[in-house]
Amino acid sequence: MHALDPTHLINTYGMWGIFAIIFAESGLFFGFFLPGDSLLVTAGLLASTHRHTGDVHLNIAALLIGVPIAAVLGDQVGYGFGDRVGPALFRRPESRFFKPQHLTRAREYLDSRGSRMIVLARFVPAVRTFTPIVAGASKMKYRLFVPYNVTGGVLWGCGVTLAGYTLGRSVKHIDKYLVPIIAVVIVVSLIPIFLELRKARRSESIRVK
Repeated sequence: MHALDPTHLINTYGMWGIFAIIFAESGLFFGFFLPGDSLLVTAGLLASTHRHTGDVHLNIAALLIGVPIAAVLGDQVGYGFGDRVGPALFRRPESRFFKPQHLTRAREYLDSRGSRMIVLARFVPAVRTFTPIVAGASKMKYRLFVPYNVTGGVLWGCGVTLAGYTLGRSVKHIDKYLVPIIAVVIVVSLIPIFLELRKARRSESIRVK
């Protein structure tokens, strides 16, 4: 897991690496495992200390501009991928993961809570990767998707980065607490997934009864 450590990624790939990872994690099918939240918190923390990580110096202004752009563009690509390839994937009878009923449920969910879901999904790991793909595959209206995609990208990209930056400015010697802070961020980001799974299980049990 060292290869996915946020500090290692920043040291290795720098500012543009952060943007590339956020782009991939926001909408590319294989990007769900990338550390979006912890990466942004770490970037904000390091920017607040004005510390050079290797040959990298993180500028908070550049992060607040580049991260939302990368997040929004990633979702746009995800939507386009879902729009073109998604329906074919869900129609494959031999697929274990992409089933027609999943697409139908996603379409119904987005129809009823689409705009809110696009924004809130930004703050849930893995879910934010697949949401634009499902939105495209379920034929969510593009003119509805775009403004909420931009809103979610800005709120998440700036909000999480600024949270790390503010924490770094408030706590002395923040570098000493970097690992436990990242661990807390990961645990907190998994809470919405746990709540959604519990809600889904309750719904299934009610249907069975």
